[in-house]
Amino acid sequence: MSGSQPPGPLRSGADYIESLRGRDLAVYYLGERVAEPVDHPVMRPSVNAVAATYDLAASDPEAASARSALTGERVNRFLHVTGSAADVVAQNRMQRRLGQLTGTCFQRCVGMDAINALWSVTYDIDAAHETPYHQRFRAFVAAMQRGNLVVGGAMTDPKGDRSRGPSAQADPDLFTRVVERRADGIVLRGAKAHQTGCVNSHWLLVMPTMRLREGDEDYAIACAVPVTAPGLTFIVGRQSCDARALQGGDIDLGNARYSGQEALIVFEDVFVPWEQVFLDGEVDYAAPLVERFTAYHRRSYVCKTGLGDVLIGAAATAADYNGVEKASHIRDKLTEMAHLNETIYGAGIAASHESRPTAAGNYAPDPLLANVCKHNVTRFPYEIGRLAQDLAGGLVATLPGEKELDNPVTGPLLRRFLVGRPGVPAEHRMRILRLIENMTLGRNAVGYLTESMHGAGSPQAQRIQIARQMGLAAKKRLAKRLAGIPEEPGG
Repeated sequence: MSGSQPPGPLRSGADYIESLRGRDLAVYYLGERVAEPVDHPVMRPSVNAVAATYDLAASDPEAASARSALTGERVNRFLHVTGSAADVVAQNRMQRRLGQLTGTCFQRCVGMDAINALWSVTYDIDAAHETPYHQRFRAFVAAMQRGNLVVGGAMTDPKGDRSRGPSAQADPDLFTRVVERRADGIVLRGAKAHQTGCVNSHWLLVMPTMRLREGDEDYAIACAVPVTAPGLTFIVGRQSCDARALQGGDIDLGNARYSGQEALIVFEDVFVPWEQVFLDGEVDYAAPLVERFTAYHRRSYVCKTGLGDVLIGAAATAADYNGVEKASHIRDKLTEMAHLNETIYGAGIAASHESRPTAAGNYAPDPLLANVCKHNVTRFPYEIGRLAQDLAGGLVATLPGEKELDNPVTGPLLRRFLVGRPGVPAEHRMRILRLIENMTLGRNAVGYLTESMHGAGSPQAQRIQIARQMGLAAKKRLAKRLAGIPEEPGG
């Protein structure tokens, strides 16, 4: 397996963090190349969030690890190929727990879902065309499991003119494509946008972003690329309030330890050896790959219920600090927040419970319920966030900065006038308000709100899949039978 990687399996979050050092990646932020992303104050919280996935596996192996059929060893659940419906359900439970622990996106669900989608699609291609993709992919997954490495997904292309397909764009690189096929491998050019946690990954799984057709063969590519591959450039995206990490202190950050990360990845003649290529030109399999991946990934959005648990807790704490926790309208709003949060979780974990085996032997979630889960996620976190801001009060947006606490003039004034009920210091009230701000307006609103809207496909993508899978003709037959209407010719 080509590509530099740390020696021996990574055991802990600390091991993982050390494995990211000294890689000399071409990472840019605020117009400057970042010498060491691990130590950059804006990027380190996103590294910490991934490290939490290692530490959970170490502290609670049942929750975050599983026995691999490939290696016979216990592996991190983010690298596990699902062997039963229970495995798919366990992924959801792990995701909610990590959301509770980090209050942000922990950046590994895309890779987990890409592994399971490619597992079955490569098997199907081999069965139809006698290609070597599935065996290559098995070897890749086994290597990732043995090293306990982070695999990121890379699916979304910039797309350019949305009215045109990949091969009809004015700039052919607006969709990632193969520009050369050599005896030893392929050469890629293009870009992948909105790539969650890519700088914090060891490997990337490149996949097509949409249904393809004849003429798009060069865009029908799935392959594994090490993050250290020559020709990769990472342009890290801005997040609301992210520069607060450059100002010192921790109160104004809201969640000082954890955050998410997204970047634009540019591929400039990136070489990939054949052993790391899992789809090359088979345009008919782009759509099944996208659909299987999105089914996994849309039910993965139960992770947002872990964040919802944190936000509900923050809102309840704010009400408690204000001395109004027993008011009926406060309790009613908290109940509504919990109802919305559990509705998300219910659809997602139901999709996982209803998983069925693929021809390749791994299990895939129910696609209709998975899309219902994600469609709920495009709506309900926004209402939960609105209610949290309601319960927090206007101070969530007008709170003075942390440095005012240290000022000999303003500090005593803030400690006097920003108190709530007796026994609650002003600083505690400030901290919980900053957490609510962080999750609904600030940095982690990216992972809780905007990502909930557009991650794994924007709302219309789920509506299209729900319309395709809702079985309307069968429902009409049920109604007609009970109404005493004779069956019509042709159904």
